[in-house]
Amino acid sequence: MSSLPTGTITLLFADVEGSTRLAHELGGGWAKALADVRRLLRTAVAEAGGQEVDSRGDELFAVFSGAEPAATAAIAAQRSLSAHPWPGSSVRVRMGLHTGAPALGEDGYVGVDVHRASRICAAGHGGQVLISEATRAALPESEPRELGLYTLPDLPEPEWIFQLEDERAHTFPPLRARPSSVALRVALADDSVLLREGIARLLADAGFEIVAQSGTGDDLLRHVAMHRPDVAIVDIRMPPTQTDEGLRAAQQIRERHPGVGVLVLSQYVEPGYAMELLSESAEGVGYLLKDRVSDVDEFAAAVRRVAEGGSALDPAVVNQLVGRKRQHDPVGGLTPREREVLELMAEGRSNQAIAERMFVTLRAVEKHVTSIFGKLGLPATAEDHRRVLAVLAFLS
Repeated sequence: MSSLPTGTITLLFADVEGSTRLAHELGGGWAKALADVRRLLRTAVAEAGGQEVDSRGDELFAVFSGAEPAATAAIAAQRSLSAHPWPGSSVRVRMGLHTGAPALGEDGYVGVDVHRASRICAAGHGGQVLISEATRAALPESEPRELGLYTLPDLPEPEWIFQLEDERAHTFPPLRARPSSVALRVALADDSVLLREGIARLLADAGFEIVAQSGTGDDLLRHVAMHRPDVAIVDIRMPPTQTDEGLRAAQQIRERHPGVGVLVLSQYVEPGYAMELLSESAEGVGYLLKDRVSDVDEFAAAVRRVAEGGSALDPAVVNQLVGRKRQHDPVGGLTPREREVLELMAEGRSNQAIAERMFVTLRAVEKHVTSIFGKLGLPATAEDHRRVLAVLAFLS
């Protein structure tokens, strides 16, 4: 890694859009298609004077000494990918560029700049090249299209995002990111008026918009149908029986309004309820103890994660599942570091979020995850919510 450039550099991330779908469609032909993608990307990077930092699955990470060669490589790669005769469905790659000064560690670059470049890439669509404000400023001769100011997952400050363009006339859907001027909309249900108002105040202060408050599950269902919030937060025990009305309301919201995230709050650790809620999919689902509300930053982050399609499972539930004794327990074969990573995975955190939480490199987390999957006999997958399901299915 010592041969990689340092100082102010430009990072390029690229990955294949819809790779899981393509792998199913192409079957045995996927391996060759992926090899062609890597070859075309590596050729464009090398011809522009860049260096490959890492590649895993359908992703490639490269670095350039300046923004100009990075932009040249991205456009050249998109032209080559567009002209390539793909079998069946067209293979499309999205790219993100960011200019900064990340630190160079033993396993590669580390720091917020790396995460920002990756998040910008993830916000795009196949065939699209997105760049940050810093990269745009480093391209004085270029005239990229301004797409707006966006909030990117796990990054505290919003980012101005621009689109590099060439002679190819492409129209892309809206970015896979939330415009920073648009607050996440929340519907809240709890029969305790004091607690409900308190949570509403905390979330409003954290930048959320509270579109409705309810005291019963039925009232919450009406409000969700009326307002279509980004996320509904509901107490698990609601009137009239104070048993599981909130859980039932959450399940109905998932069935009727799949685009609405659901976060269930509970007074006690009830793994059975959590697993029932997560039984079909962990996408856009959360289960937290009410005590977590007192940690406003963590609570707000969990609400955002669920609203954006991620998952959030209370650490106390995860600890209980991980700590259970089994007759044949592969968890017992994990190292303490791997157990820590496993627990954060089960909470719904991405590899990047785990790296930030543990103060280690992304590459180090990926090595731990690969080892964990191997020891637990689980299939590796890039989709965070499927990964959570795999882990929870094993733990339960």
